[in-house]
Amino acid sequence: MELTVLCISFTILLLIGVPVAFAIGISSVCTIVAAGLPIAIVFQKMVGGMQIFSFLAIPFFIFAGELMLYGGIADRIVKFANSLVGHVRGGLGMSNVLGCTLFGGVAGSPLADVSAMGSVMIPLMKKEGYDADYAVNVTTHAALVGALMPTSHNIILFTLATAGIAAVSVFDMVLACVIPAVLLTVANVIAAYGVAVKRGYPTHGKFPGWGVVLGTFLAALPGLLVIVIILAGILSGVFTATESAATAVFWALIVTAIVYRTLSWENFLKACAKACKTTGVILLLIGLSAAFGYFMALYSVPEKTGELMKSVTSNPWMIFLMINILLFVLGTFLDMAPTILICTPIFLPIAQQYGMDPAQFGVMMLLNCALGLNTPPVGTTQFVGCAIGEISVGQVMRSILPFYGALTATMMLVTYVPAFSLWLPQTLKAALH
Repeated sequence: MELTVLCISFTILLLIGVPVAFAIGISSVCTIVAAGLPIAIVFQKMVGGMQIFSFLAIPFFIFAGELMLYGGIADRIVKFANSLVGHVRGGLGMSNVLGCTLFGGVAGSPLADVSAMGSVMIPLMKKEGYDADYAVNVTTHAALVGALMPTSHNIILFTLATAGIAAVSVFDMVLACVIPAVLLTVANVIAAYGVAVKRGYPTHGKFPGWGVVLGTFLAALPGLLVIVIILAGILSGVFTATESAATAVFWALIVTAIVYRTLSWENFLKACAKACKTTGVILLLIGLSAAFGYFMALYSVPEKTGELMKSVTSNPWMIFLMINILLFVLGTFLDMAPTILICTPIFLPIAQQYGMDPAQFGVMMLLNCALGLNTPPVGTTQFVGCAIGEISVGQVMRSILPFYGALTATMMLVTYVPAFSLWLPQTLKAALH
């Protein structure tokens, strides 16, 4: 009875448009009332869920990303990417992919990536004769790589969501995401090039020479170094994930305010305000999801979901496919953070039961959540890209299949070939020991 109340109330609240955080909280209170337990349990679990020291990494990474966004780093990354591949047919599309990937590594947020790179690249591509739907699709899908980058706070969220289920370290997850991020970038470049050739898009001038490429790279290097600093710091054991996030903020301030001198006082205050707002929303979600997760564990939701799947099939490949489909469907209605926090306790034990490594599952989940960011009705990156490109979501969706195909192909490789996500962490761990 209580489980029915939990599921039905949560679903109804989502369908009528109640914000996810409040839907989680209200459905938890409804379940408490139905069970006849003290309502204080909800608040105890919520406060307990937020009182974890490692959560400090989340606001630091968010703040670093906002500083990079408002500090003008995107322009230098765009120039570097254009100098490298802008001369190829459809080169602006491919330079858009490279630029978004590089900025995603700096900002760690698909939404920030679309906002920064889209504002520069989408109008430029339209001016050079590219269709608006192509410009938006290239930008929004390339920006999704940011979810797999070392600066992504979603990686931290996943490791925290696995607490009590599996021991997944930030070290393992950061390394597990490296090869899939490269695969997704390559797949996006292929999709952008294929569509550009099919539509006969122009080249963007001639190759400027390796001297120009080197010059633009050196100009962008101070911003890009944040990725190297975080990876080197974590891998060498110099600092933890939380300390690496604080270091990213410090480096972002140095680069934007002192090296580039592009961060004005007004933009600094905007970055602070945006980071505070985003952090508040995510921490509220974390706290309420802790209460929601308590009830899911109490009423054996993962076990019952696993039994339901097992009644359909016992083939691991089919089970993994079903998990992917369910995560994709849920990701179209929920944003990335709530999807990770709600679905990890349900599906991770099932995936482990059928032989999937937790880090591999984490990469698979991040890719599914990223796909959801580009799929209505939520589709936050999609809506931002369409607003910048001044085109409707319906028009963009009509030509989205090649880009969906790139992301889906990467997701299937990660799902069914464990080496893509596990080889690097296992190799480096063996080398370090």
